[in-house]
Amino acid sequence: MSADARLADLLAGLSLISDLGMGLPPDDAVRSCLVATALARTLGLHEREVADVFYDALLQHIGCTGYAHETYLVWGDDLAANRAAQRTNFADTRELLTVYLPTLLRDADGWDRARVAVRFLTQGPGFLKRFTTASCEVAALTARRLGLPDGVQRSLRQYLEWWNGKGSPDGLAGEDIALTGRIVHVASVAAKFDVIGGRALAVDAVRRRAGTILDPAIAGIFATHAAELLEDASRDDPRRRILEIEPEPVRAVPTARLPELAAAFGDIADLKTPFTHGHSAGVARLAHAAGERLALEAPELMRLNLAALLHDLGRVAVSDSLWEKPGRLTTGEWEQIRLHPYHSERILSCSAALAPVAVVAGLHHERMDGSGYHRGCTAAQIPLPARILAAADALQAMTQARPHRGAMTVEEAAERVHEEAAGGRLDPDAVRAVVGAAGGAPRRGAPPRPAGLSDREVEVLGLVASGLSNREVARRLVISPRTAEHHVQHIYAKIGVSSRASAALFAMEHGLLP
Repeated sequence: MSADARLADLLAGLSLISDLGMGLPPDDAVRSCLVATALARTLGLHEREVADVFYDALLQHIGCTGYAHETYLVWGDDLAANRAAQRTNFADTRELLTVYLPTLLRDADGWDRARVAVRFLTQGPGFLKRFTTASCEVAALTARRLGLPDGVQRSLRQYLEWWNGKGSPDGLAGEDIALTGRIVHVASVAAKFDVIGGRALAVDAVRRRAGTILDPAIAGIFATHAAELLEDASRDDPRRRILEIEPEPVRAVPTARLPELAAAFGDIADLKTPFTHGHSAGVARLAHAAGERLALEAPELMRLNLAALLHDLGRVAVSDSLWEKPGRLTTGEWEQIRLHPYHSERILSCSAALAPVAVVAGLHHERMDGSGYHRGCTAAQIPLPARILAAADALQAMTQARPHRGAMTVEEAAERVHEEAAGGRLDPDAVRAVVGAAGGAPRRGAPPRPAGLSDREVEVLGLVASGLSNREVARRLVISPRTAEHHVQHIYAKIGVSSRASAALFAMEHGLLP
């Protein structure tokens, strides 16, 4: 790895997370970025504001995992719901019935169709606000963790607001919405519909939303210059074009800061399901400590740490209807699950800075006897860092609950991975090092409580992050529902969030999960 990595290269590659998580074609985010950046320059913005547009566009859907669990509970398939939403003009009631609902029902049958239709009528009106709030808050929090300017954070929180004031999360209207966010919103709609049906459809989609969802002046400028803006976004490889049009000064990320960036994106992947919160960070701690025990050299140890933090990015490409299914998966469903390491590897391969860790990340479910996935590698094809990662991932996953089983203790998980090693599936040396790391970690007192949270509030935060409702929190803690709600409101106010997803992200960032 070079001394510094270009932030644009990192984000252009990692933007595939949001493309996959929203059920969109690959490169949707980078095409939106190309259109938005060119549109900002056409509008004569200062290069500093152009930079805000650039990063806002690349990260616009990075909060897509924030409401995946709740979307699954309401619609049954979070990816199908996301795809439907991207094609729908929510300011036009007719499109709710002619575009959004039919898309949701396309793959449903029988009772599922009736259930989705009823939920559409009863829960649909409030769903969009809750989804937008969670997504925008998570995106803004991620921008903060990446060290991006306040303008980018503000823009990401506001870019889904509507020009007429009927949007979310804050109901802002007109020029109270960040200009950079208004530009990205127009460009995002245009880029999506250009891929679906070409320039004419893109212009029509923007015009239909102008004055309600979109800034009419910016929409008009886009329509006037649509030919050149869209043609430029489609010329050559869009990821290479991103590096050519990146605003000055070019932002660089020192190698020493790469783990911080990787941790932020690992948390985004873990946010997709409540039972995986903190998984990637836990795997990274185990893998790094095990790598030290096995005397990996510093560069290899750094690559292992990054691969561990990012190994589960591909989970976003698989619907929560599979991750959260309590019963046995069908053969076709299992094949989709088996592809998530492939998606992780491909996402990382799209960034020059992260490509060196892509293969190790993609091997985290391979087994020494060839029984793993997605390649079915045998021992000779699995390097030591990947063997360590496989053992760390297995042990950490066993200590977290899943829909089909409860969580194991560390001792139970250690016994299980030793059995896997004895059966020829995991590397014995890697297992010993990982188990040693799990059992030999120094006992620490309670971590510092950020934002003035009390011990009780940290306990409540962990329960809320795990997906429990206020009533379920009350039952768990043997308190009244009103008291539980009071705790949750105080916690949200202290940490500056208003959704379960952003509260969970805060808890992961600060190591507050049980």
